[in-house]
Order: sequence, then C-alpha cells, then structure tokens
Amino acid sequence: MSEVNLGKRKEKCENCTKQCNKKQSDEGGNSQQERDDVNGQVNESQLLLSACLSCDGCLSEEESLKISQQSLEEVERVLALNKKCDVSKHKVLVASVCPQSLPFFAVKFGLDVSEAAHKLCGFLKSLGVQYVFDTTLAAGFSILESQKEFIQRYRRRHHDSHALPMFTSSCPGWIRYSERVLGSLVTPHICTARSPQQIMGCLVKDYFSKQQQKLSPEKVYHVVVAPCFDKKLEAVREEFYNSLLETRDVDCVLTSGEIYYLMEQRKVSVEELDSVPLDQVLGDAGDVALVRHEGRGSEGFLEHVFKHAAKELFGLDVHEITYKTLRNRDFQEVTLERDGETLLQFAAIYGFRNIQTLVHRMRKGRVPYQLVEVLSCPGGCLSGRGQAESEVGGRVDKALVQQMEDAYSSLPVRLPEVNPTLHTLYQDWLQGQDSSQAGMLLHTQYKNQGQIHAQPPHMQW
Repeated sequence: MSEVNLGKRKEKCENCTKQCNKKQSDEGGNSQQERDDVNGQVNESQLLLSACLSCDGCLSEEESLKISQQSLEEVERVLALNKKCDVSKHKVLVASVCPQSLPFFAVKFGLDVSEAAHKLCGFLKSLGVQYVFDTTLAAGFSILESQKEFIQRYRRRHHDSHALPMFTSSCPGWIRYSERVLGSLVTPHICTARSPQQIMGCLVKDYFSKQQQKLSPEKVYHVVVAPCFDKKLEAVREEFYNSLLETRDVDCVLTSGEIYYLMEQRKVSVEELDSVPLDQVLGDAGDVALVRHEGRGSEGFLEHVFKHAAKELFGLDVHEITYKTLRNRDFQEVTLERDGETLLQFAAIYGFRNIQTLVHRMRKGRVPYQLVEVLSCPGGCLSGRGQAESEVGGRVDKALVQQMEDAYSSLPVRLPEVNPTLHTLYQDWLQGQDSSQAGMLLHTQYKNQGQIHAQPPHMQW
C-alpha cells in the first residue's frame, strides 16, 4: 500500500476513533458497573471495538467501490439506460421491500401499513420498476431453515462443542463483527441459514427470473429497500456473486430513508400516487394481505425457534412467550421450564454494548443460552439507522421508532409453517425441504476473515 493510502487510512482511523468516542459519550446509558463487567477496568477514552461496526474505516478499497455502487445514483443510471438503450439490453427492475421498512412509510405517509405499501409500490413503479415484492416470504424460508438447524444442533450438542449456543445470522453488522474481530470463538456457532434479504435475492434471480420470466439472472436488476445501511455490506459479499453471469443476488440496497429522500427530491406527494398492490413471486393475481412474523419488530427468529423447539424436542405447546428483562430492554431472556427443570433458555441481545457482554461471557464459558438472537441495532431492525435517525444530530428518533413499532404490531401474524406459498416453492423450486438445492440456495457459511488492520493500541477488547 502506498504512503499516500497509508496516510489516508491513518487519518480515517483516527477520525473514526474521535467520532466513536464522541458517539459513546453521547449515547451514555451504561453504568460503570456494566463497563467493568464487560471489559474489566475500562478508561472512558478507550475506543471499544464494537463501536466500529458501522464505520467504513476498515473497508478495503474494493469494498468501498462496491458500496459506492449501492446508491440512488446507480439505480437512476440503470433506469436511464433502459430509456436510451436497445430493448435487447434492457434490464427488468425488481424491488423487494423489507417488512421493517413498511412501518416507516406508514408513519411518514400517515397511512396504515397496507395502504402505505400500495403507495410505495405505486411510486417505485412510476420510476420504472416492473415488480415490487415484500420479503416476508423469504423471511419465512429463513425462519424454517433456522428452526430445522437448531433442532439438529441441539441433538448433537453432547459430541459437538460448537453446536450450541446457536447465534442468529440475519444481521450483517453482527456477522461482519463476528468474522472480522471475534473469529473462531463465534463463527462456528452462527446459524448457516441465509438472511431474508439474501434468500429473496435467490428467489428473484434463480426462481422468478428463470421460471416466471424466462430471463437470465443478469437481465434482472434487483433492488432491496431495507431499514439498515449494513445491508449494503451484506449484498456485496463474495458468495452472493455469480462470476460466470457477472450478477449479484441483490444488485443494490437502498435504505427506507434514501427512498423517502428520492420522493422529496422529486416533490412527489402521497395523495397523487396511485395505490398499486404488491406483486407475488408465484405470479398470482390479486392483492394479498400483508402479514408479519412474531417478534419485536424484527423477524422473530427467537420466538419461532423457541416455540418450534418446545414442541419438537419436548412435546410442549407454547402459545405466549414471556420475556424477562435483564440488563436493559435490549437484553432479555426466555425460559422453558417443566416441573422446576429448565429445558430451554434463549436470549435476545440487541446493540453493541450488550453484544460485548455476550462475547465477554462467551470467552469465560458462561453463556447459559442454547440460542441467541443477535442484532447490532439497539431496539432491533425497526431502529435501523437507515430510517430511524432524526433529521438533526444523527440520533435515533425515539418517537418515530415508537410509531413504527405500533404500526408493525398492527399487522396480523402468520406462521411460516402454514404459508402454502412456501410449501409450493419448496417443491417446485427447491425439490424438497431436505434437498441439496435447498441446502445450496438457503444456506451459506461464515468464516474467520481475520482483522484486515492491526488493532490500534487505544482499542481494547
């Protein structure tokens, strides 16, 4: 690396340190006892590694280039080319909207979630997007595969030291941190089920394009609307790129805030937008009611796996789950007991500070949980910085988050087990639930990538 690049990297890293220290000071909220529990005696001025997850200071130049292509400008470039170039070179634009993004638009539009989804669909199609999907279907696949994997891990726990605890894998900030910083301590424990975003990428590029549209995958440009900037990093992972066809499962991730900015930029009013029903992956006509999965504004992996495991392993039907708050609202646990015996103990751990506590206990061998739902954003996916930041100061808009939580909880819950579309796709697309095709398209592997740069002396774990 040249001296110039080294200088830039050093300058960037030092700036990151300053900003992260300021961010930690601004956030506050942790007592000295909590900090000591995680790190031993910690000086306030030290930068905790977990504060760096969302910073681009450790991105390679190649990664930075890829991330720069995850932008409104890139989408507008593709739309413009469709208007100019020969029809044979046109790309079919497909947008997939995360269910955690829809409450953002509901609040901003002053509508219920279903009507907001229709207005959003109308806006995207007015731009030139041909198909707009909801990713709840892909989340259903991810949940079912996670349930199955947990049962397998639980049954081999006595002869496989890496079987439990199992960590969820849907949060790219957590995955990046695990691979780059924590390494083999954590990566063997991460569930191999792909995230809803990347399963949606396979659905669009492998099933929808080939079987429904009779198109080669590179002829489809797939945009995901998500609440989180880290989803851009996930989309450019090497394993989600087809080098033969030179196409990604997800070509571009735009945050909810970026889409809303585009609407403001174009001076589009909600009233003038057409209400257009979302499209269906199977091509079925007619509007289908929006549903959600169980959970606190994320995809509900903990609740779904907990209920499934209680039934599958112990023959117990769990209808309601009671969370016990430990350190704070973002560190909660759920326990299954029978005759005074603890059968299962799961935890939901959100936010970098709580993740530190988890990893500290992991190092000490004091994690009592069989499954941990880990999300890097405090409050979960609805609080993603791509939609929950206030317009001034860069802090989370708590009032907005509360409104989004209320909107999200208004949607009816449907278990993925009873979704007929999932059963159809398992057979028609994947040749069965336990097929090699299902294993290849619905799962991935996480590995220790090692730290790209040496750990600066002011960073302590």
